[in-house]
Amino acid sequence: MIERRRLGPLLRWAVSLGVLGVLFCWLDSRAIAAQMSRIAPGWLAAALAVTVVQTLLSAWRWRFTARRLGLDLTRSRALVDYYLAVFVNQVLPGGVLGDALRAHRHARRSRSAGAAWRAVIIERASGQVVVAAGTIGVLLSLPAWRDVLAGSWPGKAGAGVFAGLAGILLIALPLAAARRWPQHWQALRADTHRALLARVAWPRQLAASMAIVFTYALVFALAGHGIGAEIGFGRLLAVALPILLAMLVPFSVAGWGFREAAAASVWLALGFPAEEGVAVAMTYGAINLAASLPGALVLVRHPVQSWVAR
Repeated sequence: MIERRRLGPLLRWAVSLGVLGVLFCWLDSRAIAAQMSRIAPGWLAAALAVTVVQTLLSAWRWRFTARRLGLDLTRSRALVDYYLAVFVNQVLPGGVLGDALRAHRHARRSRSAGAAWRAVIIERASGQVVVAAGTIGVLLSLPAWRDVLAGSWPGKAGAGVFAGLAGILLIALPLAAARRWPQHWQALRADTHRALLARVAWPRQLAASMAIVFTYALVFALAGHGIGAEIGFGRLLAVALPILLAMLVPFSVAGWGFREAAAASVWLALGFPAEEGVAVAMTYGAINLAASLPGALVLVRHPVQSWVAR
């Protein structure tokens, strides 16, 4: 029998492949492949360039957070470990194993396991909060998304559903953590104030997170524009965050399947072919995978035992 610890990853692979399989059975898979193959090299290069900026900013945010907690983390080490984490998150189920790996590596080097892990948790969570907040802002204010709501739910009711779900996520996760790990929650709360909410910290953290989230939307828009999507560049930017929020569903590998299903629904609501939405989402996923490949070089240069221990 398959061990329980191995069953979870297999199920996530099965879920991602299953959702994609349903989409390809429902839609015209040849049309999706044909549109993806039309990507313009210039737009592809631009999207990959933006991912480099994205990783540099993310590594800076992690280093800033760690240093606010009194931990040493060099620029080069932060960048190398962040690329490694991004690659692991792309190829392994769950989307957080890469972050756990960089926390583990930093904990071993700094000899301060608790602070090192909290630095990664704070850095990762701060970005997700900005994604959720940005999504709510899009849902409630942008005309492009109001068109989506008008095509699927009755106006404000649809916006309320999505905003409510995002709000519940932001409130429920901290409460669950506080109830399950009260002793760790006290330390995390103190470190969050020091690294994220303090007067000297929050402007830099907010600016970095907003810039990083914008790069997510920009890569998505460049991917869509690069394959010749009918939807305009501005609308691509507008719908990016609500679609990419589907990648946070933990029952997948790097968001594959759920992201494409969300894109198909949005494109249909906007009156465009669902195949185009899936093609944009899959192109975005392929760009992210390609952008993570520098992290694979770390695995090539060092045996498994060394990259876990270093």
